[in-house]
Amino acid sequence: MEKKEANRYTRILEAIFARHYKKGVSEIDFERTEFSQVAEELGIILPKNLGDVLYSFRYRNPLPKTITSKAPKGYEWIIRPAGKGKYKLAVVKETAIVPSGVLAETKIPDATPGIITTYSLTDEQSLLAKLRYNRLIDIFTGLTCYSLQNHLRTTLRDGSQVETDEIYIGLDKRGAHYVLPVQAKGGKDKIGIVQIEQDFELGSIKFPRLVCRAIAAQFMEDNLIALFEFEQTKDGIRVSSEKHYRLVRSDELSSEELQSYFVRQS
Repeated sequence: MEKKEANRYTRILEAIFARHYKKGVSEIDFERTEFSQVAEELGIILPKNLGDVLYSFRYRNPLPKTITSKAPKGYEWIIRPAGKGKYKLAVVKETAIVPSGVLAETKIPDATPGIITTYSLTDEQSLLAKLRYNRLIDIFTGLTCYSLQNHLRTTLRDGSQVETDEIYIGLDKRGAHYVLPVQAKGGKDKIGIVQIEQDFELGSIKFPRLVCRAIAAQFMEDNLIALFEFEQTKDGIRVSSEKHYRLVRSDELSSEELQSYFVRQS
């Protein structure tokens, strides 16, 4: 996002927060229609894509300091959908979902067709393709997984519209079936707790008879992918598993490295 766009979005959100905030509150409800009112009051040209104002703060950029400074120590503000055209700023325990800097990498021979790599148009599209062709969801979860649908859109119980990047159906050795919503993020975008919450709800609505295992993937580098699995706890969404996979040419994976993987499993 250009700096002027970030500044414009920041001013709009700060004004909405200031409208509703009172000391001690943990939730602030607001509606998309307020963007127009605030932009007019501030003399700001309204963005053509209103949804990008919220998307930018949920997945790309931190909330303004004027907002984050109002959260108690160890907590943070997040933006949740609260119905059609409605949103909620809520205080939750801090949960930064970022790849670990000390986790070991596992090398995987890259099975992505060259023509797919050449013509992938976005980081997200490229990441989803690499997950699929290299069976990384299978490897990470220990399930046999099948891609069911890309960009599945649905309506949650509160009327919010959501979209999941890809849905997999998994099968374990006992024959149990799983649904695995996958969120894919390029290097600049961040994995948001709200999306994971929504994926668990999507699983319960669309696939109530299946066990839901929510997954997120993020590029750390072009061929280094971090995978996360989440679980729902009394303290909210938490990471239950994280692995880093580096896609390499077959001649970049030595017999010593293969032996080390075998020893690790023994």
